Amino acid sequence: MKIKRSFAGTGFDNLNALLLVFACLLVLAPLAHVVAGSLSTTNALIHSQVSLWPVGFNLDNYRLVFQNETFWRSFGVTLYVVCIGTFVNMVLTVFTAYPLSKGYLKGRKLLMLFVIFTMIFQAPMIPSYLLVKYLGMIDSLWSLIVPGALSVFNMILCITFFRSLPEEMFEAARVDGLSEYRAVWQIALPLSMPIIVTLILFYAVAHWNNYYSALLYITDPKLRPLQLYLYMLLTQYNTNDAQSFMSSIVNTDVSPQGLQMATIVVATLPVLLIYPFVQKHFIKGSLLGSLKE
Repeated sequence: MKIKRSFAGTGFDNLNALLLVFACLLVLAPLAHVVAGSLSTTNALIHSQVSLWPVGFNLDNYRLVFQNETFWRSFGVTLYVVCIGTFVNMVLTVFTAYPLSKGYLKGRKLLMLFVIFTMIFQAPMIPSYLLVKYLGMIDSLWSLIVPGALSVFNMILCITFFRSLPEEMFEAARVDGLSEYRAVWQIALPLSMPIIVTLILFYAVAHWNNYYSALLYITDPKLRPLQLYLYMLLTQYNTNDAQSFMSSIVNTDVSPQGLQMATIVVATLPVLLIYPFVQKHFIKGSLLGSLKE
């Protein structure tokens, strides 16, 4: 039996579809313009002839990006921060969320109140900077990891997911002699892969896009992550490093604007390439972690 849909319902669905298409165009149009500009000639960029399609195919911008040692050094710093930072984030998140998901934990409500308090009332910038300086982490990559080592929002998602796991399994494991640590490794973690993959993606993307912490705590040019390098390339292109790099360019069709656009594309590609492979876990984990049983 087919259920006839009302005209109002169909019209509402069509309106939603149009709004989603419009939102996608708003997101994709600037990206398409940046990609087109990175592949266009200098003359086309100077005369503002580039819109959503390259004018005069040109790969010199990308060749210069890949030849820039500063870019690769910043890329390596970012990879280090993403890998080590995400590992630290996941260890703290899982081993904090698991005990807080158990109703029999003494003082659980007080601990949750304390944790949520830090989520609502965050430390201002100057006290945070003074604390990082007091801990001796200025010009250290740990300053990009330790201040954000635990996300309360992600921890709450993980707590909610752990609560959805049947408690009978853990009770049976305790009867068989499993400790809480072994219960986490052998039961909780294997069943929690959707939310774990989701949180890994959340943390990794946050580390990849983070430039503000580096702007505050990193003064050594050799320790600048990729996003800070990109920020300085876009806002301070008249620096000595940029001028010396551009002065070394000969026999190439490269402009500062084209080089900036090519760097933006290269810095965005890793996340865009990884996301399709984890999209299924990302969607499933987001839904499961946001619902109670």
